[in-house]
Amino acid sequence: MSDKILPPLIERPSPLSWIYKNLFNTWYNALLSLLSGALIFWIGRAVVIWLLEVAQWRVIVTNLRLIMLGQFPISEVWRVWLGLALLALITGNSLGIWGRKARGAGRVTIGLLVLLLGLAVITSGQSQLWLLGMAGLLGLGWWVGRSAGKGLERVVITGWVIWPPIFILLLRGLGADSELLPLVGTNLWGGLLLTLLLTIVGIVFSFPLGVLLALGRRSSLPIVRWFSVAYIELIRGVPLITLLFMAQLMLPLFLPTGVNIDRVLRAMVAITLFSAAYLAENVRGGLQAIPKGQYEAAYAMGLNNIQSMGLIIMPQALRLVIPILVGQFIALFKDTALVSIVGLMDLVGIGKTVLAQPEFLGLQREVYAFISMLYWVISYAMAYVSQRLEVSLGVGER
Repeated sequence: MSDKILPPLIERPSPLSWIYKNLFNTWYNALLSLLSGALIFWIGRAVVIWLLEVAQWRVIVTNLRLIMLGQFPISEVWRVWLGLALLALITGNSLGIWGRKARGAGRVTIGLLVLLLGLAVITSGQSQLWLLGMAGLLGLGWWVGRSAGKGLERVVITGWVIWPPIFILLLRGLGADSELLPLVGTNLWGGLLLTLLLTIVGIVFSFPLGVLLALGRRSSLPIVRWFSVAYIELIRGVPLITLLFMAQLMLPLFLPTGVNIDRVLRAMVAITLFSAAYLAENVRGGLQAIPKGQYEAAYAMGLNNIQSMGLIIMPQALRLVIPILVGQFIALFKDTALVSIVGLMDLVGIGKTVLAQPEFLGLQREVYAFISMLYWVISYAMAYVSQRLEVSLGVGER
């Protein structure tokens, strides 16, 4: 007779038993469930009827390019597609390298491929060819990254570092006299393109600045510590719109005659400085959560202050605050809508321009519903990537 211990029996409730246990186990839960179901049905029915029968989506179809790219010249749109194609290749490499053992990376890759192919089906002309090319580059990048593995890691990291300046160079051009890349002024940038640029620049440049401010606030040098504290508290004490007004309206008054700083650049600097102050406090919280024994162990191994902070302390601190950092980046993405108040044509600003067209007066619900959907999709994508990163790094696990 075998002495093998059998696992305990696990009850697998049916859908009906689960519904009864969680929704109708008491009379008041049953009443709340019925009322909630009726409310959800009533709201959902009204929304579906409006989406399919009442809403006039012609306003979105007609102005889709304006919403996505602003007034960017049609003849130069290939620059935007080229930059996105490079991004698709780098993204595919990243998913192939760092997602080889993660199921989520495969689902993300498949989801992106389906999205690109679906967009290619409903479009036509050059846009369809570019979308098919991006799907091919995404798949090729994933295959190369999965095959090469760690050997391609440094190249991909370098690609992520140099992609933003290359993309901005493609958009702006080399100069008015250039035949290959003629100058396209930032006054023509707008829509989702400008919103994403403001977000990417704000994230890329505020992160190292915030880390330096966090280290400066914990520094033993009084001047460095006082400067960091003064900067963080001053910036956190004023709203973002104040910095935007200062950058767009007040700064030109103090510049010498004939000196003019680009309006988009001023907005990028204001957003970066504002985000860095909040990021510094988040990073400082992560540094304070590291046990003192970690510092002592690093010093016992013979590491100096810079080595111990860069190799031992900071990676652990950043790992702890990943949810907070991603939450701040999502908030930064949504806060870029404030630039429409100071005259920049981001998503919200372009929405106002679309609604000013005589043939589309009174279609605010359709325009702002579509813009809200864009904000939600991108914010959800950032949150999903954050969750997968937390799982892969074991955040919250001992």
